[in-house]
Amino acid sequence: MDDLDHRIIKELQGNFPLEIRPYEIIADNLGISTDQLWQRVQEMVNSGVIRRMGFSIDSRRIGYSSTLAAVKVSPDRVDEASELIASYPQITHSYLREDVYNIWFTVIAENREAVVSILAEIRQKLELSEDDVMDLPVEKLYKLDARFK
Repeated sequence: MDDLDHRIIKELQGNFPLEIRPYEIIADNLGISTDQLWQRVQEMVNSGVIRRMGFSIDSRRIGYSSTLAAVKVSPDRVDEASELIASYPQITHSYLREDVYNIWFTVIAENREAVVSILAEIRQKLELSEDDVMDLPVEKLYKLDARFK
């Protein structure tokens, strides 16, 4: 990565314009063409420097409820469980861990009751016990504003 790549990352992380043509504005701010900006961004995506580009909504500020959840399934049921979990639009992401609770995921829904209902439905569909599903709602939020240089 050179100085221009670092400047591009800084712009993408902190000054992304909410406009019809945001990349034109960013390119103009950087003094480069939109094509050059797009090529650089694509190179950083392809090389893994940029893994994800998107926005984040603070679900609490719009009245939603969320939780970190985990399930304990046998290794031969991981694919089945993962497929079921991924089928819910309220589940933003999930990942596999090498632990007793081997599938972790986040649930964001319109209220706490909906979150609880989704977890109960997953538990029922996978025929899991109460102890096989963890529900870990936020008690105190520590929000880090991580920006990379």
